[in-house]
Amino acid sequence: METDISAIKNFLGCDTPASWCEVAAAKLDILLIDHAHCEKKAASSAIVILFRYPEYEDLIFALSRIAREELRHFEQVIRILKKRNIPFRHLPPSRYADELRKGIATHEPSRLIDILIITAFIEARSCERFAAIIPYLDEELGRFYSQLLASEARHFQTYLNFAFQYATTDITNRIQYFREKEKNLILTSDDQLRFHSGISC
Repeated sequence: METDISAIKNFLGCDTPASWCEVAAAKLDILLIDHAHCEKKAASSAIVILFRYPEYEDLIFALSRIAREELRHFEQVIRILKKRNIPFRHLPPSRYADELRKGIATHEPSRLIDILIITAFIEARSCERFAAIIPYLDEELGRFYSQLLASEARHFQTYLNFAFQYATTDITNRIQYFREKEKNLILTSDDQLRFHSGISC
């Protein structure tokens, strides 16, 4: 059954440009290595929030499950790398997450809400990119990315739902603020290909 990502596409401020997909398909080794790093960082992000906000019991149980799932995805990508004889190695990260985090509020509970909103955007973009690049991939890799769509869509919704649940004021403006920042990062040029990079040269 196909995963409906219409809610994600409506949430994001733009679609992934075809030019990014074309470059990514031509540099699959870099894409897959960075994808592995992204899954590892997604697990780490969930665990950091879990440790920082232990008083939110429903949140920490949900993020514990997400962290385990992200680590399983990490292991799956590592196995794909090994099968394709692509050595896993360090890559300098993209500017994407750091630039989004520059807008995080410094006081609570606004800081937690912003972190949840940003993480929702990261998960949403991951899901949208999986869907966008599938037509450019070989059958095996396309099938793998198709399988990831549902979990990424679920992670996006989990983070966004908690942002609304814990907010003490209307967060529409904060979502729009980060939507514009995220859109700008996706539609401007980047000098390196990464899973969340902008338009690659």
